[in-house]
Amino acid sequence: MSEAHIRAFVRESEEGITELNNSMLALESDPDDPEAMDAIFRTAHTLKGNAAAMGFGDFSGLAHAMEDLLDEVRDGEMEVSGDLMDRLFEAVDLLDAMLGEIDETGETTVDPTGVEEDLRTLAEEGVDALDDDAATADASEASADADGTDDADATDDASDGPGGDDAEVDPDVDHGLSPDDDEGVYRARVELRETEMPGIDAMFVLEAVEEAFDGLACEPDRERVEAGEFDGTFDLFVTSDSGEAVAAGVEAVSQVGAVDVAAVEPAPGDEGGDGADASATAATDEGADADETDESDDGAATDDGSASGSSKSGGSSASSSSSTSDSISSVRVDVEQLDDLYGLVEQLVTSRIKLRREMEDAGIDSDNLDELDKISTSLQDTVMDMRLIPLSAVVDTFPRLVRDLARDQSKEVDFDIDGRDIELDRTILTEIRDPLVHILRNAVDHGIESPAEREAAGKEPTGTIELTADRERDHVTIVVEDDGGGIDADVLREKAIEKGVKTAAEVEAMSDAEARELVFHPGFSTNDEVTDVSGRGVGMDVVRTTVKDLDGSISLTSTPGEGSRFEIKLPVTVAIVRVMFVEVGGVEYGVPIKNIAEVSRAGAVDVAHGDEVVRHDGDIYPVVRLGEVLGTDAANPGSAAGAVADGGEDLAPEAAGTVAGQDGDDGMLLRIHEEKRPVALHCDDVLHQEEVVVKPLEGILSGIPGLSGTAVLGDGDVVSILDVETLGGRR
Repeated sequence: MSEAHIRAFVRESEEGITELNNSMLALESDPDDPEAMDAIFRTAHTLKGNAAAMGFGDFSGLAHAMEDLLDEVRDGEMEVSGDLMDRLFEAVDLLDAMLGEIDETGETTVDPTGVEEDLRTLAEEGVDALDDDAATADASEASADADGTDDADATDDASDGPGGDDAEVDPDVDHGLSPDDDEGVYRARVELRETEMPGIDAMFVLEAVEEAFDGLACEPDRERVEAGEFDGTFDLFVTSDSGEAVAAGVEAVSQVGAVDVAAVEPAPGDEGGDGADASATAATDEGADADETDESDDGAATDDGSASGSSKSGGSSASSSSSTSDSISSVRVDVEQLDDLYGLVEQLVTSRIKLRREMEDAGIDSDNLDELDKISTSLQDTVMDMRLIPLSAVVDTFPRLVRDLARDQSKEVDFDIDGRDIELDRTILTEIRDPLVHILRNAVDHGIESPAEREAAGKEPTGTIELTADRERDHVTIVVEDDGGGIDADVLREKAIEKGVKTAAEVEAMSDAEARELVFHPGFSTNDEVTDVSGRGVGMDVVRTTVKDLDGSISLTSTPGEGSRFEIKLPVTVAIVRVMFVEVGGVEYGVPIKNIAEVSRAGAVDVAHGDEVVRHDGDIYPVVRLGEVLGTDAANPGSAAGAVADGGEDLAPEAAGTVAGQDGDDGMLLRIHEEKRPVALHCDDVLHQEEVVVKPLEGILSGIPGLSGTAVLGDGDVVSILDVETLGGRR
């Protein structure tokens, strides 16, 4: 089996397992939800068929056992219960583990026998049967015997499958179809194109033919055909008004290599009965093109992003199948290739900047360079968009996580997600998963109370946790909110003193909001017991650090008795940013333009209570002199700070504009957006702005206050990019 086929199988099965988890959660929440049950049954059936077609017998057998058990539930023979769902979730986890091995090595060594036998025992004897070891053993033995018989029968049936194209039609065949007065019943003997996945391709054919004709029967039975258990050909029985229509409809399916149509019960007026030229292969010019497509697009994706080797778009209708196979709207791309492309675009941006500088130095003006700017910018935007992935790629696994945590702690939790379609850069999405898991785990463990506690507090016994995502321009805001017990600031103050994190004087001076920020202190926790889940606070320092490293921010609000709210703001994309370059003490630095609200001359600096400030629309912004915080001797001795240091007096608020700066204070001010940090940065001069590739600091350099990364300019100079939030040691 080729690597491309295995990749296609793994990717589709990963999606199927996620769908199984979420559909099973929906069924557990509402046992009478027919859509959830149908989705579970359909997904388990698809997983079973795909695995059988790929030759992964253990995987297919376990999925088959799940399907049999679910069939009992769907037929009303068994009720949905917590114990039943635990067994099914256990099976899904095992499928996931097997799939992980297949992804890594192309095969699996996981033995699902025990879980598979438990599922079959459940299907045959009910949930209570598993409480009796003897009954379990007997049921397992009986199940094994039954499986052996079924396998033998399946083998025999497969070998006794339909004969050659010349086999006569048995007029008494039990097809179970009921044609209308103007219709007849026809047999279509189908031979597939050359394929390594006959079961999957056969499934496409069945679905397409089922869409095109009112009635459909299959020999061997549909389950075996979709599992690839047929010998070369299989028979379809359909109702139609002519054999020609049957031949045309079946031949239109791209996976069909040849079809032979014969009348079982000819329709009135269909004298020939058989389809004209029905035995001809589908290898016309159009079919040849389709063959080339089939051979060349292993692992390609259809409109919905699923692999072509296992997608169900192979023939939603007989009439549309041909056009679908002729046009591939999207393809799967390895992450490594996408990263390589992104790296090349970064180099292109740097080279473009360097070329422009060299041409400007040489006094050359060219429209071609402007055109190159447009093309490279468009390419950059396209590659950035290619890196964007829906949040669903991460959060769709969270409902199962919350469900298991709540069940382990005997809590009742409703978990909702809104904003699954919001897209983020792949790097950001990968890094933010663990912080979100930390927050959710702590929300269940330390946020949501037990049902008894909630009822005693006048709440509904079931708690709620909501994860919402929203995009505004170039930022995404993710909020995790619960209606649990909240965070008591006084408890945090006591813990801070007890753990030696803060002194009594320090915590007394803190506002409640500042006290709650202590949860982000390394190793700080309000839990007295060490649990598998851990208390709110454990890992929260990692959450903040990760968010900061992604150039984002996190905030916490909480009301005791009502719940807590974590808000994370993240950039949509990373690396290539527009930067304002400034000069400080003869050294060049960069400030991301997205952080800058206004640039002005430093002519209106005031002093209030010994600190330099500027005013804007009635608000006061402290002045941060970059020369001082960066260690470059750029402080202006004639500034207001110098005047106060020499014995000058603080100015009253109404004395705006009367400081030394009014006489022509040198330098420029960059007023930072208030939501980022309400300050004004003082520099010697503002130089220019450019799009640059920002490389984050790594190793021992990472985490340096005031620096977020470096950028290589067109002339080869390396410039430090400032982090406005941590300048001067602020965190």
